[in-house]
Amino acid sequence: MKTILFACIHNAGRSQMAAAFFEELAEPTLARAISAGTEPGDHVHPEVVTVMREVGLELGAKRPRKLTPELARDAELLITMGCGEACPNVPGPRRDDWPLQDPKGAGLEAARRIRDEVRARVRTLLEREGWSRR
Repeated sequence: MKTILFACIHNAGRSQMAAAFFEELAEPTLARAISAGTEPGDHVHPEVVTVMREVGLELGAKRPRKLTPELARDAELLITMGCGEACPNVPGPRRDDWPLQDPKGAGLEAARRIRDEVRARVRTLLEREGWSRR
């Protein structure tokens, strides 16, 4: 079982979307996703909750959590999301960065575009690694 860690600054938008899509689209016996942030917020951004509900995924009860070395220790892959200098430097896992706009305060249309880009990137990752549901 592979663990993929999606990280952004507040763990309230992009990384939450990515983990939700990953969990929906990945073969659960092969890989799982977790998400965290370097400076976690208090809640998932409202616009993110709204646009994810539009595609049948509920994030309203999710709570941002802090990225810790312990959380990252077992990750196979760390994907950071446009956090620039604030991106975590965690030794060990393979790394990738997805330069995505932060949906916070961007409005619903922008949040939808970001959501759709996150979903496409997750699908590409799953296909590349062979973790898609069959």
